Amino acid sequence: MSPLHPHKANICEVKWKGKDLFDLVCRTLGLRETWFFGLQYTIKDTVAWLKMDKKVLDHDVPTEEPVTFHFLAKFYPENAEEELVQEITQHLFFLQVKKQILDEKIYCPPEASVLLASYAVQAKYGDYDPSVHQRGFLAQEELLPKRVINLYQMTPEMWEERITAWYAEHRGRARDEAEMEYLKIAQDLEMYGVNYFAIRNKKGTELLLGVDALGLHIYDPENRLSPKISFPWNEIRNISYSDKEFTIKPLDKKIDVFKFNSSKLRVNKLILQLCIGNHDLFMRRRKADSLEVQQMKAQAREEKARKQMERQRLGRGGETSWSGGCCS
Repeated sequence: MSPLHPHKANICEVKWKGKDLFDLVCRTLGLRETWFFGLQYTIKDTVAWLKMDKKVLDHDVPTEEPVTFHFLAKFYPENAEEELVQEITQHLFFLQVKKQILDEKIYCPPEASVLLASYAVQAKYGDYDPSVHQRGFLAQEELLPKRVINLYQMTPEMWEERITAWYAEHRGRARDEAEMEYLKIAQDLEMYGVNYFAIRNKKGTELLLGVDALGLHIYDPENRLSPKISFPWNEIRNISYSDKEFTIKPLDKKIDVFKFNSSKLRVNKLILQLCIGNHDLFMRRRKADSLEVQQMKAQAREEKARKQMERQRLGRGGETSWSGGCCS
């Protein structure tokens, strides 16, 4: 996703609030599912998000120009296929999650990495055609995490062969379908959609806090995959924050209250923002869709039906499946 340079006068006026800039980006992209996204910037090695109700230039942004904002997903869906309605929303999530997997911010096992790579290739190149997609056609593509490549004594040609074997199985899938298949696999990875923060408990023990669509999770710093304890949003009575200390009060009074703090005020504010936003979306998912979302879903169904008819007319229908190992 492209960085934005809002200090350029033709893009961001001095009086603009965060919402003005954010709305401009959303309009430019044709994005209506705005509630997942935000404008992110970095200040003193800490991630921050542009506040919608505050003037852009009143934020504690870096002093050097231009200031770079990244338009990114701030909140993740519980189920991508059910919740992400617009094709542009799905595409933005696909780009972001793919980058996180390649950058190893989300751990992905080798088998799943190769399968995901094959869907990314289908999304970019369309149906496999051996006369067009000849040996070496993926040579310049970054498709697998370096950790996975380093695990095996395999040449780039061998990796391409493994990826292409699955890529050939995806015949008939349009770009949006391949990207959604990618997200459906990625959302089952343990680190998908989790924001991690270094915290300390009351005893001063160093831990990690994970905030995601389903709740709060406490991890050992050496293991980001399996939480020691989890607090689902629907089992939390309330989260309070005062004097640098957070308190999680479970609904079940038999479960101990959990207290923790992080060392930076900026990080505390970010944790609070993510807790509020994720909890709001958690509650929203459990209510009937708003009129706007109902209309968007109806439009998306019509558009999908139109595209399927178009593809059938061109003789591109058909389901595909996959099987077999990748790295044995």
